[in-house]
Amino acid sequence: MATYNHMTAPLLLFTAFMAAAAVDGGVDGGGALGASYIFGDSLVDAGNNNFLPTLSKANIKPNGIDFKHSGGQPTGRYTNGRTIGDIIGEELGQPRYAVPFLDPNTTGEAILYGVNYASGGGGIMNATGRIFVNRLSMDIQIDYFNITRKQIDKLLGASKAREHVMKKSIFSITIGSNDFLNNYLLPVLSIGTRVSQTPDGFVDDLISHLRSQLTRLYQLDARKFILGNVGPIGCIPYQRTINQLNEDECVALPNELALRYNAKLKDLVAQLNENLHGATFVHANVYDLVLELITNYDKYGFTTASKACCGNGGQYAGIIPCGPTSTLCHDRDKHVFWDPYHPSEAANVLIANQLLQGDPKYVTPMNLRELRDLGL
Repeated sequence: MATYNHMTAPLLLFTAFMAAAAVDGGVDGGGALGASYIFGDSLVDAGNNNFLPTLSKANIKPNGIDFKHSGGQPTGRYTNGRTIGDIIGEELGQPRYAVPFLDPNTTGEAILYGVNYASGGGGIMNATGRIFVNRLSMDIQIDYFNITRKQIDKLLGASKAREHVMKKSIFSITIGSNDFLNNYLLPVLSIGTRVSQTPDGFVDDLISHLRSQLTRLYQLDARKFILGNVGPIGCIPYQRTINQLNEDECVALPNELALRYNAKLKDLVAQLNENLHGATFVHANVYDLVLELITNYDKYGFTTASKACCGNGGQYAGIIPCGPTSTLCHDRDKHVFWDPYHPSEAANVLIANQLLQGDPKYVTPMNLRELRDLGL
C-alpha cells in the first residue's frame, strides 16, 4: 500500500477524540492551568513520527493544509487541520498545544503545558505496527513520560510537580485500532498469532497489557484519564475500497473484533475506577459516536462518509495514502474522512464537541470539562 503512510490509525480515529487536555481556565471560565499528556496512534500524533525512520509519516503536503497554526504547512498530523486533542485543548483554555516528545525543542517550561507521545502505527502490543518499521508502542510512550515526569520534578520541585500531574493534568489514551488492523488482522505479520490465539484470547491479551500500562501511569501520579474504545474500523474508506463494498456497507470482522474488545474495555474502566484510589477514568464510547457520524453524515452537514478527501485508488479513494500526487477534494469540510484512514478536521470538531458536552451515551461518568475541574 504505497509507502504505507497512513494505514496507522484507521478509524481509531475516533478514539482519537480522546486526546484530551488539561487547561488554564480560559475559554469557558473553569479549571486551572494544566497540561494534556497524550498517548496513542496517528489519530493524535502531533509530529513524533517526523523524528523516526518510519514508513508512517504525515509531514508531507497536503496534510495540514487547513492547520492555521502552521500556516497550512504539514506538521506530522494525519489530517488536514487540527486533531481532536488540539481542538479539546483550545476549548478547555489550554494556552498551547501539547508538544511532540521527540521534537528537540520539547524542553523546559513547554512540557508543563503538555507533551504528546502518540505515534502513527503504535499500539498496545509492542509487535503492532511492525509493517511501518519504526513507531512508538504504548510501553515506549510510557517510558518517555517517565522521563518527562522527572523533568517536571526538576522544574517545579517534587511537591508542586506531584500536584501539577495529579490535579491539573489530563492523560488521554487513544490506542487499540492498530492492534487489530496492523497486527491481528494483517496476515503477513500475524499469521502465527492468529493461528495460536482465538479472537477472545487476543483481546484478553490486549486488556491485560493495557491494564498494566494504565497502572504504571497511575504509579507515575496520573489521576485523570480519558480512555476511548475502538471505533467501527470496518467502515473506513480503505476497508470499503479493498472489499468493494457499497457506500452503506462495512466490513464485518474488524467491527466484530472492535466490539469484543470494547465490551472488555468497559469492564476494565470500571475496575480501575474501583481499585486505583483517587483516580478517575472517563470512558469515551468512540464506536457509537463514530458510527452515528458515518451513518447519518448528511445530518451533520457532510456530503460523504465513504470517500476520502485526499487519496487515490478505487471507488472511495481508499487505497493510496494522502500525499503530493493524491487527488484532493475542494470541499474538505464536507468529508468525514480526510484520507483512507483518518477523519477530517470537520469531523474532529464534532467528535470533540460531544466529549466536551458530555452526552452520557458517548462519555461517562463525566464530560471533559468536568474531568478537568475535578478536585481543583
